[in-house]
Amino acid sequence: MNIPATALLTALRSGHSTSPRLTWYGPDAERVELSGRVLDNWVAKTSNLLQDELDATPGMRLRLDLPAHWKSIIWALAAWQLGMEVVLDSNSADVLATAAPEEAEQGFDAVVAVPLPALAMKWPGDLPAGVIDYAAEVRSHGDVFMPHEDPNPEHPALRSSNGDAVRHADLLENFAAGHEAGARLLVRADEGLESALANALGAWKNDGSVVLVHGDVELTENLLAAERVHGD
Repeated sequence: MNIPATALLTALRSGHSTSPRLTWYGPDAERVELSGRVLDNWVAKTSNLLQDELDATPGMRLRLDLPAHWKSIIWALAAWQLGMEVVLDSNSADVLATAAPEEAEQGFDAVVAVPLPALAMKWPGDLPAGVIDYAAEVRSHGDVFMPHEDPNPEHPALRSSNGDAVRHADLLENFAAGHEAGARLLVRADEGLESALANALGAWKNDGSVVLVHGDVELTENLLAAERVHGD
């Protein structure tokens, strides 16, 4: 059964296979650009990791203990494609994706360490016993995602900061931010992951693209002009 997140990824993959859909500016002059095809590829590999390695199924909950970052957006899309609920606060969940595995609580079926540097091929240093290294594992998974079970559009996709649950069927209508068609949208990472997700979905559903900028990166005129975005 199709859900909006799946339809969105299909559109990004087929309609924007080579044009930038998500561009990230991070510390230390880091710039990552994902076309529609590459974005979908990362999401597919992450969905396959969740499904095949962590036994994730529709209706399970994934907590994202991550800042607003291009990898956080990949994880959210992967979970939604699978039919999972994304948890952005400290509520209980089945799976935890975190950039601080040494601080992870007990009670998860699986914990995944997500290193944030773009070129990280593995977690820098030792990991607690049982913690999965996302960077080391994700590349071995398939580039195409085939769900073992159909997602249920009535299941919650996310619980927003105001406490409201958003169903998968309503994700692009009730959670995505409103943006004009074809917008090249500047998104500030220091406004938080929920805001980044809402803005990215809102841009993509209207045929746009996103430039996500870390709070430590100066928004120079050169940067804005190079990316064809406008500052606030």
